[in-house]
Amino acid sequence: MGSPKVIVQLYPVFPAKDEEERKEKRPLGRDSELYHKIIHEWTDIIKAADEMGVWGMSTIEHHLHSEGYEVGPNPGVLNAHWAAYTKNIRVGAFGYVMATHDPIRVAEETAMIDHLTNGKYFVGFARGYQSRWTNILGQGSDAVATVSDGSANDSKNREIFEERVQMVLDCWTKDSVRLDGKYYQAPYPLESGIKGYEGHQIAGEAGAEGEIDEDGVLRRISVVPKPYQNPHPPCFCAVARSRATIEFAAKHGFSPSYFNPTDSVVELAKVYVEESLKHGRNVQYGQNQNLVRHTRIAKSAEDFDIRLKKYDLDIFKNFYSVFANHNVDAVNNDSEKAFKLMKESKFFLGGTIDDAIADWQEIYSRIPCEYITLIWHWAQQPKDELLEELQLFMEKVVPELETPEYSIAAE
Repeated sequence: MGSPKVIVQLYPVFPAKDEEERKEKRPLGRDSELYHKIIHEWTDIIKAADEMGVWGMSTIEHHLHSEGYEVGPNPGVLNAHWAAYTKNIRVGAFGYVMATHDPIRVAEETAMIDHLTNGKYFVGFARGYQSRWTNILGQGSDAVATVSDGSANDSKNREIFEERVQMVLDCWTKDSVRLDGKYYQAPYPLESGIKGYEGHQIAGEAGAEGEIDEDGVLRRISVVPKPYQNPHPPCFCAVARSRATIEFAAKHGFSPSYFNPTDSVVELAKVYVEESLKHGRNVQYGQNQNLVRHTRIAKSAEDFDIRLKKYDLDIFKNFYSVFANHNVDAVNNDSEKAFKLMKESKFFLGGTIDDAIADWQEIYSRIPCEYITLIWHWAQQPKDELLEELQLFMEKVVPELETPEYSIAAE
């Protein structure tokens, strides 16, 4: 039997004593000195996680968080920076919000990072649920945020997401491509091609086959560099509630990252096995599955509650609970209700070491996920406490969890 592969995901969350101090220091996300401290402390965390045997370190893409909740505007820059400090740990992001990105640029950037990390790299794709920035940065394709509600906006967001992810895959794996999408084309203009490119002679003779036609017109493009891993880095995609995302992940062999309640994860993991078979992939139940949870390991039940209130209540009450895709009820600015729902949600697992082991064993008796992604609200939670909890999880909890010996093509 094997053990789950642990990924640590950090945002970060700019620290404030409480919600009132966050308001007093507005806009906390613009505190340059604090961000400077945080971004370099992040390197200390990844180096420590590497020594503990953590499989991967991830961050997110979110923009414009002036409150300081999720300050992660450019995961690629962070991943490339971390590459200089890591030995065995993989780095990546959950993930690139594709409705707001040029697929060629994503293919180029991620391939470069794959080389910088010597193949210790994974890529995440996401659809984008925060209108505050998705609607702005997605304006080039008139994309808007979605909460997987089946609306027209949701359908359009999915169309753009699937189109652009497929384009990234093609750019990674094919020597030349002609990207003929509903929302994006290359070369552009597609039908006439690019005329008058001064370097067409050498491109036609030394570039990829078919890039230049007999009239010197650019008809295809060749995206360089090619990734270090063959055929490309392992890929993850975020799942909130959508079966369609599971079908898409299974089609491509991606790992779905579940922010869902366990009952939903169990059902969707079964769908993943069924859908994988349709595409010639015989995967085991639990293989490629990535369960995302917050975890806290404390000295006592009382200490667990104290940590939840200090480090998690603010963002849960004011942020998580207002988005429908977070699978929690709105708390209407009620801190006590928020704390009660936070504990009942089972997204915040743990307590004492024994409590944490029991929580995770109960999940793994139902769904032996290949990956566990753990979120800490660092830097709201101090670095030393985070690392203490992570070490306890790696040393005490992980050995108590079993998975089959999943074979991973990327390794």
